[in-house]
Formats: sequence, structure tokens, C-alpha cells
Amino acid sequence: MEKDEILKKLNGIFINILDDEDIVLKNDTTAKDIDDWDSLNHMQLVYAIEKSFKINFSASEILNWKNVGDMIDSIHKKL
Repeated sequence: MEKDEILKKLNGIFINILDDEDIVLKNDTTAKDIDDWDSLNHMQLVYAIEKSFKINFSASEILNWKNVGDMIDSIHKKL
């Protein structure tokens, strides 16, 4: 799966979990850019991403994410 396909799939996950049809993710999007992306929702997003892509992340991987681009890189490496 290419990174642009991962981004598109992630965008759908974010829209679903955060219940906001207006979300448009970019590689440099951070939690500060999306109102409802708090620590609780972050864990729900991680869980949904793991289920959707059928992968698992370590705690250190998750803690090292600075933006959506870092998430995409982690997902891409595991696929």
C-alpha cells in the first residue's frame, strides 16, 4: 500500500472516530490542528488504526509520532 493510500484510509478513520466530516489530514497535521484529538481520542485512533491495518504498534513507536506523517511512516513499514 502506498503512503497516499494510507493517508486516505487514515483520514476516514479520523472522521469516524472523531465524528467530524470536515477533517482533512496532511502529513504535517498534529493533534493541535484538530479540536477533538485529545489523549483519550488518540488511544481510540491508535486502536482503530491497528484494527483497520491489522498491525500493532509499540508504546515507543506511538510516543515518537510528532504528526500524521510519522504515523503513516510507521504503518507503511509494517505493511
